[in-house]
Amino acid sequence: MPDTVEELRSTVSERVEELLIRPANVGLSANVRSVSDVPTVPKRSTWAQREGTPLPLGATWIEDEQAFNFAVYAEHADSVTLLLYSASDFANPVLTFKFDFLHNKSGHIWHFRIPFDQMRGAKYFAYSVSGISPSHLRCFNAEKVLVDPYAKSIFFPPDFDRKLAIERGPNAGKAPLGVLPRPEIEFDWEGDVAPNPESDAIIYELHVKGFTKNPNSGVNSSLAGTYAGVVEKIPYLKELGITVMELMPVFQRDPQESDYWGYMPLNFFAPHAHYASSPDSNHQHREFKNMVKALHKAGIAVVLDVVYNHTCEGDEHGPTYSFNGFGAEDHYMLSADPAKPYANYSGTGNTLNFSKAHVRKVVMDSLRYWKNEMHIDGFRFDLASVFSRNADGSLNWRDAPIFSEIAGDPELGRLACIAESWDTAAYQLGRGFPGISWLQWNACFRDDVRRFVRGDKGMVPNLMRRIYGSDDLFPDCKDDAYHAYQTLNYIDCHDGFTLYDLVSYNGKHNWVNGHNNQDGMDENYSWNCGHEGDDGAPAGVLELRRKQVKNLCCLLLLSNGIPMFRAGDEFLNSQSGNTNPYNQDNEISWLDWSQLEANREIFCFFKKMIAFRKSHPSLCRSRFWRDDISWYGTGPQVDLSPDSHSLAFCLHGASEGDDDIYVMVNAYWQELQFQVQEGMPKDWLRIVDTALPSSEDFSDSGVELRQLTYRAAPRSVVVLLRRSSNV
Repeated sequence: MPDTVEELRSTVSERVEELLIRPANVGLSANVRSVSDVPTVPKRSTWAQREGTPLPLGATWIEDEQAFNFAVYAEHADSVTLLLYSASDFANPVLTFKFDFLHNKSGHIWHFRIPFDQMRGAKYFAYSVSGISPSHLRCFNAEKVLVDPYAKSIFFPPDFDRKLAIERGPNAGKAPLGVLPRPEIEFDWEGDVAPNPESDAIIYELHVKGFTKNPNSGVNSSLAGTYAGVVEKIPYLKELGITVMELMPVFQRDPQESDYWGYMPLNFFAPHAHYASSPDSNHQHREFKNMVKALHKAGIAVVLDVVYNHTCEGDEHGPTYSFNGFGAEDHYMLSADPAKPYANYSGTGNTLNFSKAHVRKVVMDSLRYWKNEMHIDGFRFDLASVFSRNADGSLNWRDAPIFSEIAGDPELGRLACIAESWDTAAYQLGRGFPGISWLQWNACFRDDVRRFVRGDKGMVPNLMRRIYGSDDLFPDCKDDAYHAYQTLNYIDCHDGFTLYDLVSYNGKHNWVNGHNNQDGMDENYSWNCGHEGDDGAPAGVLELRRKQVKNLCCLLLLSNGIPMFRAGDEFLNSQSGNTNPYNQDNEISWLDWSQLEANREIFCFFKKMIAFRKSHPSLCRSRFWRDDISWYGTGPQVDLSPDSHSLAFCLHGASEGDDDIYVMVNAYWQELQFQVQEGMPKDWLRIVDTALPSSEDFSDSGVELRQLTYRAAPRSVVVLLRRSSNV
């Protein structure tokens, strides 16, 4: 017997060699067959190969098997049929497969796997679904060709016809189809690193097409209005000082619907193909990734404006493209009124039902896809209050599931989530919104700053709140502990007046949109400075408008919180008073780059104010200013009376290793004399005076004060700087 483990191992090893290695002259006994004589047992296919798998959802390429796995959710369907199409015939499938629920269904998911060599060269796919549907809902119509909700690319045949998706009868050959994903050379991200702006965050909202589509954009004509066109404008964005680009929706939408803005998505995974410079069905992915990579190299983070609250299928009169066909009641919120069966908290006809786990899964999978595959840095959620609605439409104020699911996801939980914290029937701005750690578009900042600058009474207390960081909405008490950066401050966005139109029109001019000027908000807190529009506007009015734009720019960039403005504000882009050009894919919505040269001084002012903010991290902090802020008026006390239109403040920067900033704001229509309340005249440098000519309104080196009194012109903002070495 071996005495040790080592001896045992040696003995076993020698015995194994004796059994496995025979001398060449030792033959097999007569009753032992050689290995070659043993019949080969065919390798059994796996369950997954025979039946498919329920996850992942969508059409998935299995490289090891050279096969596709198909999986789609259709809880109440009686029958699901996979349709495969060639590259030349979009009406007649080259292959159909009717799922057998005994083999191809797990729970509520239908699935199937097929080797590619059995697919007869198919390039596109879709589904036909049948079942018992309530008469007032549009679902389970086997005549309709349905797009997989998880399709990563969507193809529209030359004869595509939206009307056939609405009317009774088939729409074969004229329906959108999913593109089968084929393996490609892996995209080279070249070590892509996502920027992480903090106090230097400057958000720039733009529309991919509208940003460069105008022939005067200076972009190569073949790239105008595309993802690649955005890349050509990166030097401009860098010069301006942008660190975050917020893209208006880029999800694939119905090209025959009047939806220039993109807020009527057909699908949550496919990039909008018409923003690509090439019609190739996979090119939009590569071009989008190249855009993101280039922006990241330039230090610009990318945030997507995402629309998950509804789809383009509309109400009971809308088209059937996807979710409706797979089961309206399984995806949308329903009302108790058979005449209007779809609950409409989005204002577009339908509302996705986030009380259902599989609806939330679609959104979670979409977010992961855009984060992992496209390297997106954050998301702005349109009408995010819909996320907190229960199945009956009531609001779940504290523990709506999707918020904890996003927060608990190891990948998504670290991304910037920005909420439009309302819908058509709820307003949850601030701590009323369940996404406790999310940033929120601060509509109170928008409205209060607009009202103060146009001269409304009683706005000084409100303006102080907004400049401070809106702690009334985002309190930093022990129980709540919000951060000041959670207020996303803006004065304008895609929805409403441009910044220039805000100071040029008293009322909206939306007639061209086709709704008898009834669309868009009626109250925009705008003021035309004494003349409606540009035609015939006196020189004095035009000069005042420029000053008001600079005033608004200053208040935005001198406030605690994250600032955002819309593309073109920096050179007075106008939409001729149209506040809602959602369907205007033309010069009304496309940026007019000729205005950049015409208003170069405004661009320079924006650029310098952005640089000033970024060089003074004391302005934008994680926390509120607290004892670092001193509030004043024209004298030592703020005038909080209803008739007051002015205030001043000194932000002390020592705690942030920064300089002190003294700001005087006069929204009154007469000159006011301010008494600077701190320091000596020699301590202070005048950096900004919006009332001065463009050559003097911003001084890079600063102009030393001669005295502590400063006469602020009517409707102006003055900014002083005291270097930390002088404190």
